[in-house]
Amino acid sequence: MTVRVRRVTTTRAGGVSAPPYDTFNLGDHVGDDPAAVAANRDRLAKAAGLTSRLVWMSQVHSDRVVRVDGPADGPVDDADGLVTTTRRLGLVVVTADCVPVLLADAGAGVIGAVHAGRVGARDGVVVRAVEMMREAGARVPDISVLLGPAVSGRNYEVPEAMAAEVEAALPGSRTRTARGTAGLDLRAGIARQLTGLGITAIDVDPRCTVADRNLFSHRRGAPTGRLASLVWME
Repeated sequence: MTVRVRRVTTTRAGGVSAPPYDTFNLGDHVGDDPAAVAANRDRLAKAAGLTSRLVWMSQVHSDRVVRVDGPADGPVDDADGLVTTTRRLGLVVVTADCVPVLLADAGAGVIGAVHAGRVGARDGVVVRAVEMMREAGARVPDISVLLGPAVSGRNYEVPEAMAAEVEAALPGSRTRTARGTAGLDLRAGIARQLTGLGITAIDVDPRCTVADRNLFSHRRGAPTGRLASLVWME
């Protein structure tokens, strides 16, 4: 039976954190008041109707993906991807320029959430998540994906050597910035990677975290807060 899949991405608005984390910071590792972060996370869970049913990660820019079956006492350590077949369990990614990747096979009842920064994307964290979803019963052609708000290629300047390195591992990601310098468009590279795996239902949120001041951006100004992107099955 096909399940209903929900995907949500937050903005800066609606929380209790003080500047420079104002106001809806959901990252617990950026120097914000822990009580404010806890209040914001509780507010998110209640708004989603998933009180005590959100799974967070201690993200480390790796290719490690973990399968989870229920709520955890704390964040999943040293992980950058989560997969589940459990309904009403929200998988959460926090970002402030990296790409949140929300995946689902609604027919099979399998979802995944991935934190894809430059290193993780280069090292194949998205591919690993798709593999784990397939192991859990998903059919790759039936997987749909949302690539959430992230730094755009126009605003992601990197050294030429770094652009070449990432392009070699993630073809389609190398680009030029608005200034004409070497840049990376990770969402373009990930979309091409997903297409190569046989996934065609790919939606991209066009918002750039650097350009849109309603969003948190580490590149635009650190310290700052973190957005949350979450996926769950009703």
